[in-house]
Amino acid sequence: MKPFGKVRSRLVCLPVDNIDTDQIIPARFLKTVSKEGLRDQLFYDWRYDAQGRPRPDFILNQPQAQGAQILLAGDNFGCGSSREHAPWALLDFGFRVVISTSFADIFRQNALKNGLLPLIVPSQIHARLLRLALEKPETELEVDLASQSLVLPDGSKVEFPVDPFAKQCMLEGVDELGWILLREEAIRAFEASHPATINTLAG
Repeated sequence: MKPFGKVRSRLVCLPVDNIDTDQIIPARFLKTVSKEGLRDQLFYDWRYDAQGRPRPDFILNQPQAQGAQILLAGDNFGCGSSREHAPWALLDFGFRVVISTSFADIFRQNALKNGLLPLIVPSQIHARLLRLALEKPETELEVDLASQSLVLPDGSKVEFPVDPFAKQCMLEGVDELGWILLREEAIRAFEASHPATINTLAG
């Protein structure tokens, strides 16, 4: 997992409420266990017509979406089933941050475990970001995970919540297992300093 420090990027706006995981990546694409190669299936039924041709009016098919790392979504993003492929597909497309006023809990947990930051902002800030992106699409925001702040173009900062353990893992660029493995030496030292288990059945 790539360490998460600061992300500076344009916004891609998809301000639709209640986007569920089947819209993020349809169930027919869940056969793979690889985290790579899912970018083309992201929002597939919205991005392509019945013949598989890209819909030019969909935001991910437009030039300003290419290279962008921040998705501005509507409320209750990631509801529906618990598929981990949803954050995989978003990451494979290039997104590192999804901004919303709320996230479905299972999606939020899956996102954090895979290095995708679900960033919650108040509704008034969300509306401000949407207006800004529509009026000045080239505008960039900065997300600083260490200080838990979203830096707006005028220099003002908006603080956001994040689980402390997930934050530490993302800053280090490791998942939960990787976090444990990085502390293998300390774990061995702890075990060596404690007596072996006593067999209470031996009498």
